Amino acid sequence: MFERPKSGERAALVQVDINRTPDPAVEEEFHQLARSAGAQIIWAERYSRGEAEPRYYIGRGQAEALAEAVKAHDIELVIFNAPLSPSQERNLEKLCSARVLDRSGLVLDIFAQRARSHEGKLQVELAQLNHLATRLVRGWTHLERQKGGIGLRGPGETQLETDRRLLAARIKQLQRRLARVQKQREENRKARLRRDIPTVALAGYTNSGKSTLFNTLTEADVYAQDQLFATLDPTWRKLQHSGPQTILMADTVGFVSDLPHELVAAFSATLEETARADLLLHVIDVADPHHLEREEVVEDVLKSIDAADVPTLRVYNKIDLRGEAPRVKPGADGKAEAVFLSALTGAGVDLLTDAIVAYFKSDEKNGWLHLAPHEGALRAALYAEHAVLEERSAADGSQWLHIRLREKHYHQIQSKYNRRLELQTHSDIP
Repeated sequence: MFERPKSGERAALVQVDINRTPDPAVEEEFHQLARSAGAQIIWAERYSRGEAEPRYYIGRGQAEALAEAVKAHDIELVIFNAPLSPSQERNLEKLCSARVLDRSGLVLDIFAQRARSHEGKLQVELAQLNHLATRLVRGWTHLERQKGGIGLRGPGETQLETDRRLLAARIKQLQRRLARVQKQREENRKARLRRDIPTVALAGYTNSGKSTLFNTLTEADVYAQDQLFATLDPTWRKLQHSGPQTILMADTVGFVSDLPHELVAAFSATLEETARADLLLHVIDVADPHHLEREEVVEDVLKSIDAADVPTLRVYNKIDLRGEAPRVKPGADGKAEAVFLSALTGAGVDLLTDAIVAYFKSDEKNGWLHLAPHEGALRAALYAEHAVLEERSAADGSQWLHIRLREKHYHQIQSKYNRRLELQTHSDIP
């Protein structure tokens, strides 16, 4: 399902505005999506309507004009920037004698091309099959007949019923395999929690520069290109900074308006990395004249995956395209609220690194803890959390532990052992 031809396809793009004012930004993004999928844009048209027409989505006269253009330009594929129903796709294919794809199908195809990891391919295939399940008939009405031939006649399944059954079986198989992947992700997440390693996830609109920023912050070599959905598979790397604390960063898939619900469902395991992170970097292309609307799209997607409450630091990228200087915008509490930088030139990246380190440092308890000889269980728990930096024994058999622990784990241990962990400075140790 993931082999794609190297060359593009001759395509016609149809932008349909239903009861809304035409928006050039929406149309430009649609063209970018088509080019990202490898389409050769031969012809494009925009239609405005008060409501969608049940048979063709567009009016009959508009559909017939579209069919004439398809024939005149020898077009192989018609792509609608709209959510077509299966019957509308079939009717348009029959009228145009060409394949018809809606926005969801287009985004799914791009994801299929970008998938590299085993998990990514499984997720894309599941999304594609869920999308295809309602579109099996398409133009192939002969599949509704029963299978013929010697040994195949009789009151058995039609070919279409067989295909649907096989499709349902494959979907169940993929769901089981993804459940195992999700379980493995959960184990990895628990291991990070046990080691008290803070995590940062990059989120943002597709092509906002997340992967370029990720490479700069972590000295990684993640694939980064000026195209939509260049990154699909999540990648973990260490943040490169001068301090002793390990901070893990995740580069994740970009968001887009009207993201197909099949993809959100299939990529739930991947998107969990965003929802479970300790800090989100919302990367914004500040040079994009429509970045405010796209910020809202990202916020809506974050809400849909239960990540709206994750602490967020806004990163305004590509300031070099606007001739701005790097800077940090502080919030009401004095902490960084937004950082303006250029991931491409590196200007301001050090400001972001400092802001990330400062965020986790403020969320950290650091000092010496005195334990009585009978508190061996508490001592073992602190070692299990990788919180102990140094230990010193006193003459009376007690211990002094130099611990560094994130605040939420600090409170969890206090609650579990019903004991206040009073930390001292180095100079207070006898």
